Amino acid sequence: MSRWHELTGGTSGREYAARFAAVARGGKDVHGEARFCAALVPAGARVLDAGCGTGRVMIRLAELGYDCVGVDLDASMLAVAREQAPELPWFQADLAAFEPRRLGIAADFDLVVAAGNILPLLAAGTEAAVVRRLAAVLRPGGLLVAGFGLDEAHLPVPPGISLPEYDDCCAAAGLTLVDRFATWDADPYEGGGYAVSVHRGPTA
Repeated sequence: MSRWHELTGGTSGREYAARFAAVARGGKDVHGEARFCAALVPAGARVLDAGCGTGRVMIRLAELGYDCVGVDLDASMLAVAREQAPELPWFQADLAAFEPRRLGIAADFDLVVAAGNILPLLAAGTEAAVVRRLAAVLRPGGLLVAGFGLDEAHLPVPPGISLPEYDDCCAAAGLTLVDRFATWDADPYEGGGYAVSVHRGPTA
């Protein structure tokens, strides 16, 4: 069972969406992740939103002209995503066993984004398998972008995977670190409890 399911029971989709809706109504930007990704690949690129949740990031990327696919294990989150954007492709799947062909999806993404503390909220011990699965769906030279908390102040659960451990998972999957930031606004990373990492797959 994932840490996310242990935390929420798999029933928090509407509550999660309502929280971000309230933030947006308060005038705060809720599209930092989409803006970050849009700066890395041109419009029209194929993007996999791994752990897409209620679809906040993917829906914005689709509005910006990206060819998006969303995957999540939480049915309550996907139900909200499908209500908000029924025209977009949403799939329920465990990232640790993700096989695009079984879902009729081509494994040729220019970018995979894992936002919203996906890595620390996985089932313990599956992090390397998930990174390997996500790396496998990238086109040559494609990018894996992951932002997640590293301490209790930035996580709803006790800290899980560290940055060195994440980098080791990426290296084992053939990915190379390109850059690391402290926020989705691309502030420089100088240590701290949150990091956004960009890794690139092999070009051939």
